This record gives sequence, C-alpha cells and structure tokens, in this order.
Amino acid sequence: MFMRDEYQILNKMLDDAISGDFRESRFDESELSKLQSKLMRYLSSASMSERRLQEEKTRIEELITNISHQTKTPLTNIMMYSQLLEEAVTDGPVREYAEEISLQSRKLDELIKALVKMSRLETGIFQFQKKETSLLEVAGNAAAQAAPRAQEKGICITVNEDHDVTVMIDAKWVTEAVFNVVDNAVKYSGEGTGVCISVFSYEMFSGIRVSDQGMGIPEDEIPKVFSRFYRGSVASDKEGIGVGLYLSRQIIEDHGGYIKVSSKEGQGSTFDICFPNVTKL
Repeated sequence: MFMRDEYQILNKMLDDAISGDFRESRFDESELSKLQSKLMRYLSSASMSERRLQEEKTRIEELITNISHQTKTPLTNIMMYSQLLEEAVTDGPVREYAEEISLQSRKLDELIKALVKMSRLETGIFQFQKKETSLLEVAGNAAAQAAPRAQEKGICITVNEDHDVTVMIDAKWVTEAVFNVVDNAVKYSGEGTGVCISVFSYEMFSGIRVSDQGMGIPEDEIPKVFSRFYRGSVASDKEGIGVGLYLSRQIIEDHGGYIKVSSKEGQGSTFDICFPNVTKL
C-alpha cells in the first residue's frame, strides 16, 4: 500500500508537469521519499523555466509588433513623397535622387517585413495552421504571384499539371516559401528564358520542383545560398536583401520538410521543396 501511494504521488506530479499545471507544495520528508523530494524540486525548477520562456516569447512578440507598427507610417510617407517627387520632376539630378529614395525605401520596407517574419519563425511565436493541401494549387498560386515580374522580363513560367499530391501544410506560408524560390528564379534569369514548376512524389516525401534557365550558382556557393542575408557573387548587381531563400528554408523545415538545390554556373538551377507524405491509416 505504501509503495502504491508513493507511485500515485509521483505519477500525479509528472502528469501536472506535462499539462503545465505543476505547482510546488510543501512536503514533509518524513512522509515522502528523497526521490519524491528531488523530483518535486526538479519539476518546480522546470516549471519556472517554462513560464519564464513563455513570458520572454510574449515580450518578443510585443516588441516585434511595436517595431512593425511604429515604422509603417513614416516609411509609407517617405515612399509616397518620393513618388510625388518622381512625378513632379521629369529629369535632372533631383529626379535621380527621388528615384534612389524610392528604391531604398522599398528595400527598407522589404527588410522590416522580412525581419518580422524571421523573428516570429525563429522564436517559435507563430503557429502554423496545417491541413491537407494540394501541392499543385500551391505551385499555381506561387506562379501567379511571380507572374508580373516575369512578364516584365519576358520570362515564361510554366506549371506542369500532369501530377498532383496532397500534404499536411500551412498553405499560406508554404506558398510564400515557394514564391520566394520562383521569384529568385525569375530575378536571376535572362529575358526570354523560362521557369518550370512541377509536383513530384517519392515513397516518404513529396514536393515542388522549380527549374530555371538562369545564371546558375557557383559550386562553392551552393552550401551558402540558404544563409541569412547571403548574396552570391553573381547576384551582387541584382536587387534583393538576401533573405528570401533563408525564409523559405525556415518555413519548409518547420513543416518537417527540406529544400535542396542543384546548379551549374551559366546553366540554371533546380530547387526541390520537399514535405513528408500524409500517413494514411
């Protein structure tokens, strides 16, 4: 009976800790074993650490929200006035200055949005809303978002509809991850080339493949392309801040998937974006 009572006490302590309801209580060591006392102290410390971690996440989320909110209005005003200057002045150095202000303002806006997303993903603040989703639908939506830039450069984006598969993902965030890859393909490809998007499936993983006919990636730079703020040597003269592929990898890995690239300089690149297959019971 004594052993059963002690087992029930230990079991209750562990259940409370797992559910997040554990609270430290005073125990008389004459009534509880040393093991129970040690476990109580350990769980109390772990519970306190978990609460502090959650409080820190909440503070970070509030800080990120405040930064995003406080910078939005002045940055929007800068972009608006620079556009008005561009419209008011047709040529000369003032026009050039206005265009440069407009360009740098858009870069700053893009950077702030990227930093907010990175912070939320890296701290685990954001929770994905996963459901069974068609990868072909995701590919089509990403292609549609990249279409305006592609049309400006005369680049044809083709979505191969011969195969489709569903996986458990947050469609909004994964569409953004795929768009970043497609947008990079368009950005670093020459006029009149093509970008092909298709869906593939293997035994354990399925995914989206993005192939382009662009400038390619030097072999020694391939391991670095998913790093934060990395700009390749062949891409230094292109617009961008070097966070698109980093965000894509973060989103994909948070879904239990992975992204890989094969490329040859001057011959284009192929990105495979993979997710675990849905387990059928």
